[in-house]
Amino acid sequence: MAKEKSAVFDLKTLPVHPFEQREKNVFFSGDGFKTRIIALPAEGVMPDCRMQTSVMFHVVSGEVEVEVDGGKHRLGEGHCLVGGPGRYSMKTTGGVRLLGVQIQTRKSEPQP
Repeated sequence: MAKEKSAVFDLKTLPVHPFEQREKNVFFSGDGFKTRIIALPAEGVMPDCRMQTSVMFHVVSGEVEVEVDGGKHRLGEGHCLVGGPGRYSMKTTGGVRLLGVQIQTRKSEPQP
């Protein structure tokens, strides 16, 4: 994982580990965010997981169906889904490669 203040990455060639080793797919992190590459093979599935952070998924190549709290979104190459904390899952028929960004949101201060 990069520790620099800035870096350039080729999202099409970054190595990818299976879901069970997903923490190895984090390639850059900063104050309040982390980035990872996600790849699913043909007929691949990312199991249901509860995200405590806001997220952004950008499709680098392929297509995927993302389910967010029961709502389904079909994403193709170049599409981007942005969402808040919730329950997420993915499935693909032909395979997909995505950039995933987790963004820790700050709780707002109570108003006087």
